[in-house]
Amino acid sequence: MTLIAPAFLAGILLVQQFAVLPSPNWLILCSIAASVATYHRYHPATFFCLGILWATLFANLHLNDRLPASLAGIDTVITGTIADLPEISDNLVRFDLTVNSAPAQIPAKIRLSWQDFDHTLKAGQQWVFTVKLKQPHGTLNPGGFDYERWLFTEGIGATGFVRPYPKPVLLAQAPRFSISHSRQAINDRLSALPINPGHIALLKALTIGFGNDLTPAQWDIFRKTGTTHLVVISGSHIALVAGLVYWLVLKLWARTGVLVWSPPRVAAVVALAAGGFYAALAGFSVPTQRAVVMLAVLMLGIIWQRPVRPFHALMLALFAVLVYDPLAVLSPGFWLSYGAVAVIVYAVSGRLGRLGFWREMLYINGYTSLGLAPLLLFFFQQVSVCAPLANAFAVPVISFLLVPMALIATLLLLVYEPLANGLMLVLDYGLQGLMLALAWFADLPVAIINRPQPSGWALLLALPGLLWLLAPRGIPARYLGLVMLLPLLFPDGKKLQDGELKMTLLDVGQGLAVVVQTAGHTLVYDTGAKYSPQSDSGQQIVLPFLRQQGVAHLDGLTISHGDNDHIGGAASVLREMSADTVLTSVPEQLASYAPVRCVAGQTWQWDGVGFSVLSPPATAFVSDNNNSCVVKITSAYGSVLLTGDIEAEAEIWLLKTYREQLRADVLVAAHHGSKTSSTYSFLQTVLPNAVLIPAGFHNQFGHPHPKILQRYREMGLPWLNTAESGAITLAYQKAGRVLESFRQIGARYWHFR
Repeated sequence: MTLIAPAFLAGILLVQQFAVLPSPNWLILCSIAASVATYHRYHPATFFCLGILWATLFANLHLNDRLPASLAGIDTVITGTIADLPEISDNLVRFDLTVNSAPAQIPAKIRLSWQDFDHTLKAGQQWVFTVKLKQPHGTLNPGGFDYERWLFTEGIGATGFVRPYPKPVLLAQAPRFSISHSRQAINDRLSALPINPGHIALLKALTIGFGNDLTPAQWDIFRKTGTTHLVVISGSHIALVAGLVYWLVLKLWARTGVLVWSPPRVAAVVALAAGGFYAALAGFSVPTQRAVVMLAVLMLGIIWQRPVRPFHALMLALFAVLVYDPLAVLSPGFWLSYGAVAVIVYAVSGRLGRLGFWREMLYINGYTSLGLAPLLLFFFQQVSVCAPLANAFAVPVISFLLVPMALIATLLLLVYEPLANGLMLVLDYGLQGLMLALAWFADLPVAIINRPQPSGWALLLALPGLLWLLAPRGIPARYLGLVMLLPLLFPDGKKLQDGELKMTLLDVGQGLAVVVQTAGHTLVYDTGAKYSPQSDSGQQIVLPFLRQQGVAHLDGLTISHGDNDHIGGAASVLREMSADTVLTSVPEQLASYAPVRCVAGQTWQWDGVGFSVLSPPATAFVSDNNNSCVVKITSAYGSVLLTGDIEAEAEIWLLKTYREQLRADVLVAAHHGSKTSSTYSFLQTVLPNAVLIPAGFHNQFGHPHPKILQRYREMGLPWLNTAESGAITLAYQKAGRVLESFRQIGARYWHFR
């Protein structure tokens, strides 16, 4: 198993690198290779080929259960069951629906939004909805969250929204003794508690694995302290619950005197059932799957009286999870979960001597933080420096105090509410103390470090380095393992030279966000939209991209104007990164950041690249759109014109004022390609070699307007649209111009095309 499971994993992982799934001919060759390897008893090669075949088959099944293009945008009546707890935000509710009856080509599972909903939705309810669906599609950016990948791994074949008419009809409530009903009942009881709402969100995360109510500020604290794994139900929580149940049943059964079944066997059966039920309450996430399989291996070893080796149990759990769901490898949680257990097993098993509890806790936290650092840098471009100390405090407090109390209080809520409320008040104080302590750790000057994303080769090189570094005492020169970790911190990235320019038009949906980089400076122009108090483009797209690029500080932030789809993410960006200068046409909306009003005539230069503000004039326009900050960027090898949301009036003013100065090699289309902008005379004067359009996929405004696209065609202007191309990178370097679409260079087989 120690060879079979990694080989099976390698085969599955290989398939996830393809832009297109292997053809039948390749699968036939792979099957032949598996047969030959089996004949020669070379089992790792056999399971490597089987991993390729299984991953391809599984992926094809998911791809074939997607909405066909012919049904997109059409009102469809469906009957379905709400699959999990709905996510409620202001006047919008989002939920997954398992389809029970619908036209034949509707996917088995879809994700819906319901605006201004007038019913209380519960997990497990059956409804009749009239919906308008679209194919799975999301924004796609370097370093950003891959929404299409998430939909694919969750088996969601379409997204859409509920139509208000005809009105939805509730058919039935969830079965009383179902997991859905239990999760919903616990969620409702916790929501009604008279304690701090932030602590209620934490209780939901700790008891039923529902973390959607946690605020961005809370997630920020957990991220900086490396304690995210403690907040949602993880393997350690399941092991704790199973261990407590095992100990209690063992003691109680021994006192009964019934010896037909031995106490250890009875305790093992009950503990396994308790762990499985707790994992079900958490929705069977990847960490809980791994924990339940490992728990099953351990408990079955007790039942059958067989010794169980920790690493063998881990590999068996890995193999079982991959057979159950090969797409689990697409989740960072999969790698962090198994990586953490593997580090602990390697660092603790077979060592001579025993440490005290607290010393061992510190050692384990230190080993785990160091062992997971390469993965955290690869996935998130961040590593928490204070994680060992923060976890040394938080692990015992959460695992041995808060989680048991939360589970007991939650059970009492369903049995005897007055006693539960008293215990919940105690928990409220405990959670307050926990968050104050973690906030202190998060505020330390060096709580977290940011580095650019390392290469896959650097990650592979780090593995033997970690094995060497964490080897038992007595292994010579263990410190040299650190040398093999250095490529993680110093990636071999191509640096811009003086006069060179790199601009990335981020895919933020129906909005605008641009990152401009010179040899030593970074400017962000607009930050996309704010979707809700918990979510915005700055947090979800702009900041991850900046981290992926190794940017820790902004030399400038320009907000063209005050529309939400341009300014919505600014607060999140500025909360995370300081900016030397904030330039905007709406300084009153950014008063907390000492902004400077943008006015035509402002200029500056960075590393041989010139920046000029061409508009608005000192006497502002009436329209906020026309008051957008228009910035021209001129490098030694090409130029770019950023236009915000200006319309015909501002374009005419620019033509009268600047004329030839408007000439630019690349134009970022004004107002997302609206028909109120991109006048013929303006385009003829700018005369770009390419037009880049920031627009949302199937957006409600119809941007870019067909009339404008036809104008581009007539003028021979090639264009790229973020809705179809994802993030667009433009580089002006000595070697020439490079224009790349991330949906092409970063394409995977699950991406929309």
